[in-house]
Amino acid sequence: MFDFNKVTVIGVTQPVVPYIPDSECILSYAARVSNPANQDNFDTAEGLLKYCVRNKHYSVFETCSITMEIETPRDIARQILRHRSFSFQEFSQRYAESTNFITRECRMQDEKNRQNSLDCFDGYTAQVWGVMQSEVMSVAEKNYKHALSIGIAKEVARTLLPEGMTMTKMYMQGSVRSWIHFIKVRDDEGVAQKEVVDVARKVKKELLKLYPFLEAVIENKE
Repeated sequence: MFDFNKVTVIGVTQPVVPYIPDSECILSYAARVSNPANQDNFDTAEGLLKYCVRNKHYSVFETCSITMEIETPRDIARQILRHRSFSFQEFSQRYAESTNFITRECRMQDEKNRQNSLDCFDGYTAQVWGVMQSEVMSVAEKNYKHALSIGIAKEVARTLLPEGMTMTKMYMQGSVRSWIHFIKVRDDEGVAQKEVVDVARKVKKELLKLYPFLEAVIENKE
């Protein structure tokens, strides 16, 4: 949906003992902690984990964690940072110069739902919005670079930059349970902002590469 949003898995919990094959099997091994005689039955791991989700036995999904690299505009990052069950490490404009700037699409306010925005089909309005952004960014970037060139601290100069047109990068670490919850909350177009929905869908794509069995339960097909 938005090319500027990028999500990449950079780390995932892996077993360090030879009798657990992979990350998915860590989950099933933990789920069977009270059934040691069958704990290493990994042939039925997928079915067991689906059962756990259907019956809301979510604690087992806290035994594996994933770290994802997310590139997104700073205003979208602010919304994502509100998820308290994650740990974050974000690009700091105090120490490094911002160089990646973007413009954003034109959408109209939904007068019936303040959480929603509507596609803009008025070419003139979209053009005006584009000009507005270009003007703001031209002045902001020029003054930001000027401020740095005369020795103003990065932590001060950054105040000149518009958050919505300034990209950031952050690392977001959380349990599989937290990622499932993030997707369910944020993949909700018309409630969550479209750019956040896009991040959630890209997160889901990455999560399903690691745990394919989650597709049915995330999509409420079971």
